[in-house]
Amino acid sequence: MNKEVHVKRILLTPGEPAGIGPDIVIQAAQKPWPHELIAIADPGLLTERAKLIGLPLRLIECNLDGPAAPHEMSTLKIRTVPIDESAIPGKLNIRNAAYVINTLKEAASLCLQHKAHALVTGPVQKSIINEAGISFTGHTEFFAEMAKVQKTVMLFVVDDLKVALATIHLPLKDVPNAITKERLTAVFTVFHEGLRQQFGIASPRILVAGLNPHAGESGYLGQEEINIIAPFVASLREQEFNVFGPLAADTLFTPTFLQHADGVLAMYHDQALPLIKHIGFDRAVNVTLGLPFIRTSVDHGTALDAAGTEKANAGSLFAAIKLACALTPPSLSD
Repeated sequence: MNKEVHVKRILLTPGEPAGIGPDIVIQAAQKPWPHELIAIADPGLLTERAKLIGLPLRLIECNLDGPAAPHEMSTLKIRTVPIDESAIPGKLNIRNAAYVINTLKEAASLCLQHKAHALVTGPVQKSIINEAGISFTGHTEFFAEMAKVQKTVMLFVVDDLKVALATIHLPLKDVPNAITKERLTAVFTVFHEGLRQQFGIASPRILVAGLNPHAGESGYLGQEEINIIAPFVASLREQEFNVFGPLAADTLFTPTFLQHADGVLAMYHDQALPLIKHIGFDRAVNVTLGLPFIRTSVDHGTALDAAGTEKANAGSLFAAIKLACALTPPSLSD
C-alpha cells in the first residue's frame, strides 16, 4: 500500500517581468511536480511570454480554500496581480516596479497567513525598483520587515554544501569592523536553528571560516581571528555546540573538511559565492533562514539579454522548488 503523500502549496514570484523570471517559471510548469505550484503574477504576462518562447501553458485561477493538488504539466495555477504596462523582454520599465513589489507583498502575506507552505522567488532588478522611488535593498530585508523578524540569515545550498554568510552586501573594506561577537552569535543562532528545524539535522556540525588569509596565521595576517572569531567559537564549544574554527577558507572548502560538515559559516559574500557558483551555478539555491515561512530563491540575476529567448536556464529555479518542497516549515517544526 502506498503511503499518503502530503501535497504542499508552493508559491512562485517570477520577479522582474522584463527578465528571465517569467521564462523559467513557464519552464518549471512543464515538469510533473508532486506538489502544487501557484504563480503570483499577471496572467497576460505569462501567456504572452509562453507564446514567445514556444511552450504550452494553461493558466488556472487558484483556490486557496481547498486542499493543494499535485501540479499538472503545462498548466500553472495563478493568483492574479495585475501589471501596469505590458512587459517587453530585455527592456526595463520603471512603471512596472510597483508590480514586482506587489507580487512579493501578496506572496509573503499568503505565507504569513499559513495559506501556502513555501515561497520561491525569481530574480528582481533592484536598480529599477529604486529608480521608481521604492526603497528596496533585497528580498531578504523586504520579507524580514513584512514578517517583523529581527534577524535573518542568507544561506546558499548546492548539493550537500550549505554555507551561511556572516555579512552580506558590504564593501570589503567594511567587513572587518562588521565581524563582531554579537553579529556572529546572532547569525550562528539562526543558522544552527535553521539546520536543525528546516533541514532536520539534530546536532549540526558547523565549520567557521577565518576572515584573513590562513585564518590570520597566528596574528601575522590579522587579529580578527585571535580577538573575535576564536573566542566566539570557544564559547560555543563550551555550550556543547558542534562548531569548529576559525579555519582557513582556502582549506576549509575541501572534501577533507566538508565531508564531515553539515554547514559552513563564511565571513563575507565573496569568500563563499565564487565557490558556490563554480560548483553548481545552475543548481545553487538561496535560502532565507529566520523567517516564519520557507523562502528559497534562484541564485542568479535577471539575465535581460536572454529574456524571451530559448537561452534561459531554469536549473536554479528547479533546484529552489525542489528544496522548498523538501524543507520543513518553521511553524510546523517541533
